[in-house]
This record gives sequence, C-alpha cells and structure tokens, in this order.
Amino acid sequence: MAALVAILGIGGWAFAGREGLLIFAGIGLVMNFFSYWFSDKIALRSSRAQPIGREQAPEIYEIVGRLSHEAGIPDPPIYFIPSDSPNAFATGRGPKHSAVAVTRGLIQQLDAREIEGVLAHELSHVRNRDVLVGTIAAGIAGVISSLGFVMQWGMLAGGAGRQRRASPLAALAWIILAPIIAMLLRLAISRAREYGADASGARLTGDPGGLADALERLEAGSARQPYEYAGPATAHLFIVNPLRGGNATMMRWMSTHPPIEERVARLRAMTVTRARAA
Repeated sequence: MAALVAILGIGGWAFAGREGLLIFAGIGLVMNFFSYWFSDKIALRSSRAQPIGREQAPEIYEIVGRLSHEAGIPDPPIYFIPSDSPNAFATGRGPKHSAVAVTRGLIQQLDAREIEGVLAHELSHVRNRDVLVGTIAAGIAGVISSLGFVMQWGMLAGGAGRQRRASPLAALAWIILAPIIAMLLRLAISRAREYGADASGARLTGDPGGLADALERLEAGSARQPYEYAGPATAHLFIVNPLRGGNATMMRWMSTHPPIEERVARLRAMTVTRARAA
C-alpha cells in the first residue's frame, strides 16, 4: 500500500515537480477516503445484491452466526445476488461494518459442508480486514494507470511542459513503468489475501477439504454459467474469478486470483497434515 502511494507521488513529481507531488498525493488520500467509506456500498450495488432475511435463508444465517462467533467478530448482514453462477464475496471496512454476499447458484449447487467452507473463507477476509486493503489498492492502482494516460496526452500536447521541473525522461519512464508496477503490486495483494483467507477459513472450520471441494465446484460451475455482473473493478472481491471468456484471456500470472489448482493443493496438504497430527 505504501509503495502504491509512493508511485502516485513520484508520478506527480515527474510530471509537475513539487506541486504535482502534492496534487497527486492528495488524489491518493481522497481515493482512500472514498474507498474506506463507500467501497462496500459500491460493490454490493454493482452486483445487484439485496439484503436477505433469516427466514429466507436460515441455513446461511446459522452457519454465518456460528462461524462469526468462532472468529470473534459480529455477525455481518447477508446479501443475495440473483445469479445462477456460483460465487460469493465479502466487503466492508472492518468487522463492525461488513457484509457477505452469496449468489443463488452457490446456494443451489453446493452442499452445507461446502457452503460452510466458502463462508469461513469470506469471514476470514472480514476478520483480517484485507477486503478494505484490496479495495483501496485497486483504487490507487486505477488512479496510477489513469494518470499515466493523462501524462501521456499532456506530453504529446506540450502541456505543463514549462512547469515541469523534473526531466521529461523521468516522466516518460513513469508513464511506461508505473502502471505495470502498480498492477503487479495489486495482483500480489489480491493473491496473498486469497491464500491467507483459504488457510484462515480452513482453520476456522477445521475442515480444509470442505473448502477445497467447494473451490473445485465453484470453478466448474462458473465456467458453465458465467457471472453476468462481472467487471474488473469488483472481480478481485470474489472467492473465484468471475471473469470468463474474452474478459479472462490474460495469462494466469496476470489474474487477481491464484490458480484454483494451487489453492486446492494447499488445502489438501493441510488436510494431510491435520490427519498426521491426529
């Protein structure tokens, strides 16, 4: 996170000297403010998620209540996404201001053991507060990429050239390298948080195999039924990558999610380790 903010400040300095540094550092602070207060509402609204009552999903509420008690966090509200693609995500700025959203496809296609594994994964995101970190990282990385385009057009048009105190070569290098570095940092954060939530969720339920089975079924189900509300702004929130087809043609190492095969392998290894310890 500090590296992303630093890249943003360096870009401002390369483009317009000290004034640019202050301006773009300020943009980063504003992005953090809006991400902190409004990221959960934006994510839920963009996914068409609606609150669901206990009488409509008693099994989900029972699982979430039990796992939240085990994790030592308040019970988050549950949201329902009207999609047949099986998936889920958590959002919010902390345990007291969070929400968990599940799709219709997840409820219909997974059994209780697998649903428990998925919900434990999402509640681990809430407890670890890495949902907020990932959202802010995505926002700052987006600003850096957008700033690169602005600087490129400014250099082509000759704008701000007289005010720029740094070398034009520094600005050009930033335009080329900064968006790439920002994207890689964002991907590193997203992948690390998925591995961490897998491990934390497996420890929370005491059943790594349940989550491993769920991930395999979610991946297969998402391939059969793509998520219709998918977008790059919120894709990193979901337990499995909702982007399919033309939106997911990037190389595996460029994905916001680690390979399902590797996540499953790590969970299966935890199962073996627990069995040996027992």
